[in-house]
This record gives sequence, structure tokens and C-alpha cells, in this order.
Amino acid sequence: MTAADRVYHIIKQRILNGGYAAGSYVREAAISEELDYSRTPIREALRRLVSDGWVEAIPHHGARVVGWTQHDVEEVFELRVLLEPQVVRRAAKRIGEAQLSALSRFSEQMELLCQQDDERAVDEIAVLNNQFHAELVAAADSPRLQRLLETIVQVPVSRRSFHHYTREELLGSMQHHREIIRALQHRDGEWAAAIMRAHILAARTAQMRQKQPLTKAEVEHQCSKEFLNI
Repeated sequence: MTAADRVYHIIKQRILNGGYAAGSYVREAAISEELDYSRTPIREALRRLVSDGWVEAIPHHGARVVGWTQHDVEEVFELRVLLEPQVVRRAAKRIGEAQLSALSRFSEQMELLCQQDDERAVDEIAVLNNQFHAELVAAADSPRLQRLLETIVQVPVSRRSFHHYTREELLGSMQHHREIIRALQHRDGEWAAAIMRAHILAARTAQMRQKQPLTKAEVEHQCSKEFLNI
């Protein structure tokens, strides 16, 4: 890992575990002094964190952790459970063999990573998950639905986090992926839609376990631009 990589992961983990609260600023000078790094890798790490949606750049002030309220999260899930089953319902009628093969490949790779127990593996799962769900959206072939979901979710493409899932929840998420693929192979849109609905409701249950107001970063492992996270 480069110095910028290390700084990126340190700051991200602190956001996830509450070390940096929603609305707080991540200061270059303080990080530089604490970690004994020059400003260059710290600035690079902060640019990545902004790009990935963990923080936002505030002119003349610096990088601030972006927060979502519990109400925001609940509203997003209410809309997702209405719209995202339609994505796979449409995909069932349109998906090609190459897309089905890609979904199976992503699913297999995620399952292999589930056997590892470290933060890097979880991050890799999130990357593959983005690809899995992007493939579903492409298969649905509905620019209007895609734009609508983009407006609702309002978060950038990034390496989303599964850090708050229990192992049982993570494995359950992987099983949902497998069953969605089976439904699509049978061209059964209603089956696929039912599993997607269960998928989202399971994600909502895991998320709503959180008692305190959530940072946007904590939400992003479920509410991401690929619309169908986990």
C-alpha cells in the first residue's frame, strides 16, 4: 500500500467507527502530525474520500464528513423497495447470456471473498457488488428508471462498505444474489422482484439496528448509486 492508501483506509475506518462524526472536519494538519506523513499523500487520500462519497470538500474550510439522518435513510429504503424490484422484473425479459455469465462470475468472486475475514476483502466485495448491480441495471434497459433511481439515492459510485453487516447477514446477501440469478435464468420477473424486495428489506433491517444518527458513509454500503447494493 502507498502512503495515500494507508491514510485513506485509516480515515475511512474512523468514519465508520464514529471516530469522525457526521459534520466534523478531517484536518490535513492534524493527520499529518499524527501519522507523520507529508501533506501530499494526505491530500491524495482526501481527494479519494471525496470522490468515494465519504466526505465533501467545503471551500475555504476543508473536508467534512457528510451525514444522513435516520429519516433520510428510512425514506430512501421506502423508495428503493418500490422501484428496485422493477429493475429485475424488466431485466428478466431482456437479459442476455453474457450478462447472466457476468452476474454469476461476480457472485462467485464475492462468495470466495466472504471466506476471508479482513477489511480489504470486504472492500473488494463492495467493488464486485457494484459491478453486479450495475449489470442488473444495464439489463433492465430503462434510462428513465435509472435516472429516477439516481435522483433518489444521490450518492456517488464508490467502494461501498459491508462493515456493519454480521456474517450471517453478509452470507444471506450473497444467497439473495444467487437466487436473483436463478430467477433471471428462468425469465421469471416476479420471482426476481420478490427476492429483490426481500433483499432490500433485509438491508433495511440491518441498517435500522443503528441507534444513533448515521453518517452518509455508514449508509452507503446499502444505499449506493448502483441502486441495488448488497
